[in-house]
Amino acid sequence: MNDDRSQAQPNRTLFDRLMGNGDPFIDQLDRNAKTLLKGALTRLDVVSREEFDAQTAVLRRTRERLEQVERDLASLSQSLDSPDGPDGS
Repeated sequence: MNDDRSQAQPNRTLFDRLMGNGDPFIDQLDRNAKTLLKGALTRLDVVSREEFDAQTAVLRRTRERLEQVERDLASLSQSLDSPDGPDGS
């Protein structure tokens, strides 16, 4: 018969080894995984959160300026279309 504790012991020691600090194999595996992940992310078309926030702020300012220009254009158009003319005569 298999004792549950005898089966759990090898698994726990493997887990302890994988989670243990200072194991050169695990450290190398960790470095390789990080390098692989960084390489994959650079090939993707992604930007950092800081760049996204900066571009969002630029877009917001541009939208505000466009809305102001549209208001100014509507006002000018209205003044040109008024029966008094642009100079009020």
